Amino acid sequence: MRSLLVIVLALLLPALTLADRVPVEAERYRRALERTAHFYWGLDAPLATIAGQIHQESAWQAEARSPVGAQGLAQFMPSTAAWFAELYPDALGDNQPFSPGWALRAAVLYDRWLYQRVQATSDCDRWAFVLAGYNGGLGWVYRDQRLASASGADPLAWHNVAPHNAGRSAANFRENRHYVAAILERWEPLYERNGWGRGVCP
Repeated sequence: MRSLLVIVLALLLPALTLADRVPVEAERYRRALERTAHFYWGLDAPLATIAGQIHQESAWQAEARSPVGAQGLAQFMPSTAAWFAELYPDALGDNQPFSPGWALRAAVLYDRWLYQRVQATSDCDRWAFVLAGYNGGLGWVYRDQRLASASGADPLAWHNVAPHNAGRSAANFRENRHYVAAILERWEPLYERNGWGRGVCP
């Protein structure tokens, strides 16, 4: 019986896609992410959430380039990277989106910047707004919240705001909502299960 179970597991394991595992490259940058996250968020930093975000952005590929021009581990657009480097020169120094250390510091710090500018009914909801802002811009988060409120929905609860699109293209709207869901529902639990620390959503 035990040998049959071993055979079945051996047959099933290759069927797991790479997307269902923590990439090998993630371990290369794990300590740097931990140090940076703890510095800006404290010892209870949501490491699984941030790791899931980097996974969604670049699958931990430091040289990643998107078709629209986003760069590096954190997939900053050049204009955003330049603006953010100017905003935090002491923390970031020169704009270096392809430097893994710079990209991780910038991503963690940008998440913190967004977190300080949104409110929500729970930390999970607040991070959903953070991630939506990281992906699509904070202005869209505010506009979607206003539209949700005008429709009678609670603008501080992500599940109430998520269906509302204040005017972006259908493709951008779908991509933005998929981004948040993929990180919080798929990647965050993956990193939690693999011992990367806590996530923000139970």
